[in-house]
Amino acid sequence: MDTMMALRAHTRGGPEQLVYETAPVPVPGPGEVLVAVHAAAITFTELLWDKSWTDEQGADRTPVIPSHEVSGVVAAQGEGVTDFAVGDEVYGLIEFTRDGGAAEYVTVPVDALAHKPRTVSHVEAAALPLAALTAWQALADHARLTSGEKVLVHGGAGGVGVYAVQVAASLGAQVVATDLPVHAGMVKELGAERFIDVTTEAFDETTSGLDVVLDTVGGATLERSFGVLRRGGRLVTLGAPPPAELADKHDVNAMFFVVRPDRPELAHIATMVDGGLLRPVVSQTFPLAEGRNAFLSGKQPHPPGKTILVVR
Repeated sequence: MDTMMALRAHTRGGPEQLVYETAPVPVPGPGEVLVAVHAAAITFTELLWDKSWTDEQGADRTPVIPSHEVSGVVAAQGEGVTDFAVGDEVYGLIEFTRDGGAAEYVTVPVDALAHKPRTVSHVEAAALPLAALTAWQALADHARLTSGEKVLVHGGAGGVGVYAVQVAASLGAQVVATDLPVHAGMVKELGAERFIDVTTEAFDETTSGLDVVLDTVGGATLERSFGVLRRGGRLVTLGAPPPAELADKHDVNAMFFVVRPDRPELAHIATMVDGGLLRPVVSQTFPLAEGRNAFLSGKQPHPPGKTILVVR
């Protein structure tokens, strides 16, 4: 098959630029596989990022295909691929400087893929790579969270927060999470021992001496978070580099990072899912042909979790 259906944008812009149309089937290069996509997850803000429209050198690469979290089946192998065979079920995170999974087929470097968790569907698996990897890398790699420590997760019902609460609990931490009261039950079910309703409680007035804070909100929430950490505590923020002067003032280690594809960590996340330690959270699903509406739905109220494009 030489052509496929895909969701593409030929001109920079928002969801209004997305068109469901025929496109060439990509050919896997050395170290890559061709994945027959079953499901792909949306990051609502990705169309705002420069790297979603350029290659690694910064050159324009339109038309582009969005949705960089993917779950599917290996359909072909590039040169030198030995770790995955045709027919293997895989999932992974595609770099944003490449075409994503909002198409019937996508080529993916093997280093960005792992075998799909056996116990969940492709739709559920597609909800994992970006957010679950972010949560794992934030808490395990950067914060070095250990059993018995106290951690505060801001936005416990957010895209990353739902996984951060679960990851922290699986590491044996005592988890406190903030969010809107409507999400209290779900966040506690995911593993939070204490829930802070942001509409009625100021977290920095009732919480102190924490070992780790994971900030997914930024702004004033980030600035207020320094004061709830013990001296020598760790703060990880996802929006932008934290103010160095506040880190120095409170004697804490503050850090910022951007998630990266990581095959061993994807494999570990799959093991956690199959072992019942981590559960995918799906907000809503759309068929690929309605991809533009799926992106537009980010401006409307929707349940916690990832929005997924169903391809097959």
